Amino acid sequence: MDWGRAKSVLIISFLLLNVLLGYQVWSNIGEQLNANKNTAELPSETYAFMKQKGIELTANLPVETPKLRDLTYMLRSGNLEGLPETKLATPVDSRIIFSEKDLVKTLGSQIVDLDKYKFDPAMTRDGVYVLYRMADNRPMFDVKLELYYSNQKITGFRQVRVDLTGPGEAKEQTVLPASKAMAPFIERNLPDGAVITDIQLGYHGQMFDTETQVAAPYYRVLLEDGNEYYIHAINGEVAQVKEEVPLDRVR
Repeated sequence: MDWGRAKSVLIISFLLLNVLLGYQVWSNIGEQLNANKNTAELPSETYAFMKQKGIELTANLPVETPKLRDLTYMLRSGNLEGLPETKLATPVDSRIIFSEKDLVKTLGSQIVDLDKYKFDPAMTRDGVYVLYRMADNRPMFDVKLELYYSNQKITGFRQVRVDLTGPGEAKEQTVLPASKAMAPFIERNLPDGAVITDIQLGYHGQMFDTETQVAAPYYRVLLEDGNEYYIHAINGEVAQVKEEVPLDRVR
């Protein structure tokens, strides 16, 4: 037996094993650091509850606490569910969704106020890009623009159009820190094993059968299973969005 060669093989094997073990340790530390970063602002009892129930927070908690107030607006187009899809005269490359400048340049002449909407990757699903009307640089979660695509081409859209009419009657108030709003929500509303994938501060409100609508500051919370919740950013009240009408029922 060539003991020298066997010794070399053993040394190389041990080195490869050490590299593999080192990578696994590094990966575990990285995941733990990321988890700690996302949950660092939560109360310790909430974090303990999450560990016990297998609840994960993969989204970053918003850290800003601005002063916000309700806003009012008028619907110009009706609700999204009642709108037909508008086909583009010529389908365009779907890659423009990732560049606001290219998107407006390409489709701005066909989609009114397109520059006032912003793409939300967290809401994108197969065949649909979702954009929201912005107000004070924050998304209005009830005012959507959906772009439909297939074979890497945007082929049509549905759009809710509004006119902002001013602030609501209530005075500006400092919003709850996301950590303070999320803690009771996690403990009271989430099932075992839930995974929180996105948290954003914007505007949301109950839609009424009138032209004038009111939206309040809300945190929108998305779960991995597709469930969508809203937490009032002033009083902490929680609402779960109703199931949306499937696209094949409105096209």
